[in-house]
Amino acid sequence: MHVAKKKTNSVTSTIARSMVLILFISISTTSLALMTLTSSLNDAEAINIAGSMRMQSYRLAFDVETHSPLLSEHIEQFEQSLHSSSMKELNHWFVPNDIQQQYNQLVLRWDELHPILETEDNQSFIQHVAPFVHRVDKFVAELQESSEIKLQRLATIGAMGLTTILLIVFYTIRYTRLQIVAPLNDLVNACKQVKRKNFQFRVCNDSKNELGILAQTFSKMSCELEQLYDGLERSVTEKTRRLRHANESLQVLYNCSQQLSVSRLTTEQFTNMLETMIAIDGLTGARLIIEETTGSTTEIHVGDRLDKNWHSNDLYIDGELMGKLWWQYTLPCPDQALIDNISQILARGIYYNRAQKQAEHLLLMEERATIARELHDSLAQSLSYLKIQLTILKRELNQIEHGDNINHTVQDIEQGLSSAYTQLRELLSTFRLTIKDANFGEALNQMLEPLEEQTDALLVIDNHLPSMALDAHNQVHLLQIIREAVLNAIKHADADEITVTCYQTAQNVHVTIGDDGKGFDPTASKRDHYGLSIMQERTSRLNGELQIDSHPHQGSTISLIFPLQKG
Repeated sequence: MHVAKKKTNSVTSTIARSMVLILFISISTTSLALMTLTSSLNDAEAINIAGSMRMQSYRLAFDVETHSPLLSEHIEQFEQSLHSSSMKELNHWFVPNDIQQQYNQLVLRWDELHPILETEDNQSFIQHVAPFVHRVDKFVAELQESSEIKLQRLATIGAMGLTTILLIVFYTIRYTRLQIVAPLNDLVNACKQVKRKNFQFRVCNDSKNELGILAQTFSKMSCELEQLYDGLERSVTEKTRRLRHANESLQVLYNCSQQLSVSRLTTEQFTNMLETMIAIDGLTGARLIIEETTGSTTEIHVGDRLDKNWHSNDLYIDGELMGKLWWQYTLPCPDQALIDNISQILARGIYYNRAQKQAEHLLLMEERATIARELHDSLAQSLSYLKIQLTILKRELNQIEHGDNINHTVQDIEQGLSSAYTQLRELLSTFRLTIKDANFGEALNQMLEPLEEQTDALLVIDNHLPSMALDAHNQVHLLQIIREAVLNAIKHADADEITVTCYQTAQNVHVTIGDDGKGFDPTASKRDHYGLSIMQERTSRLNGELQIDSHPHQGSTISLIFPLQKG
């Protein structure tokens, strides 16, 4: 607990002392003034009586000289004046000693002259009148001087009291301005600064009074408020940063999740996800590698490639490895949890892509199987019936005589039916091709496996083409072209080795089927061999180009190139 310093100069005590001092001076000056006035109340009467005693002394001398019958009366009047109450008041303690002594001497001198007036030989009184009157005059002068001194003293006391009170008042006002008003103004300014959130303002008051302690306490409070405000500001800034980071993370995850809402996932959506990912602060580059069971991979790269170590996350769905996500970063370090969530979205996207492709593939296979059944049940039956009828017709024509033109016409019809039936069988074989796996590598192996059993030649498959580069329709067309080319090599090339090579460049897909067989002349193909024309037709659907390079006894090479699908 904070213990306040001992107050050595209290404001209230100082002001209280000033007020008490003013009160004391006021009471003192008032008391002295009242005492002086009280002592002066009898002075005027005493001066008048003393002045009348001069006249009475001369009157007594006149009475003595004229033998006036009023002498006794006048003597009595003089004694009444000399011993009046006003004159007796001169014996009090507050009357100066000189006046008391002169009064007493005057009384004693009268006591000496009074018997002379009572005798018949009172003419000697006349000789003593002048000194007695002189003594009375001196006594009156002393009384007047004493009264004047009292008045001067009264004025001096009032002036001194008033001056002292004014000095104390001026001191109190100055003390109040310096020790109360100024510190209060400083405190008001400090409060205004605090209201403006300026907690660094300090009240400069080192006084050891209440306001000094208040100023020091306010400065300490301001310092503590500054620390508290800075702490709260840092806390708010940190929480704001976290909320902004969380919002950015949610936005990134939302944008990535939105890419999964398209009807069909392609490399465009995965590229968009990676671009959204590297928008995170600190990330500079990202690379997605989609792995397939056949070993082929699809790589998507965005951002810059820095000379730093790559960090990776394995992409798993239900324990199955979908691929790998690689990234590079600089400061600030990205949120690992956010990258893990993006990895989960990418893994799910790869899984959805495979599932979508498998569904499309199965739907396409089902559709082709339906078409094959329809062709078999309708056109194939009709062609078989026509062939039977043509055989019956030829048998009946052989039993009768007819011209060569009829035989030639029948042969042409037979060749047309046989050709049509052959094309239909090849078409049915194509439509009946069953491929269960939507993965191109797996589908290629499944398709060529039964063909490998039909030949003694070595069938080499060199596939580096990822399934991501093909949609279901393009994949079926490509598989049919490869099947047709391999089947032609097995039937006609008499080769020892047949090689199938598939790979992808930046913009195109390349497929090559080559053999070391006896070769052929592409310009002189058999009339009933329609495999090359079917491959050309499928190539046109892929918007590609098919090249056939073959010479007799030099083997054959069929090269296919077509552009990658959009995205």
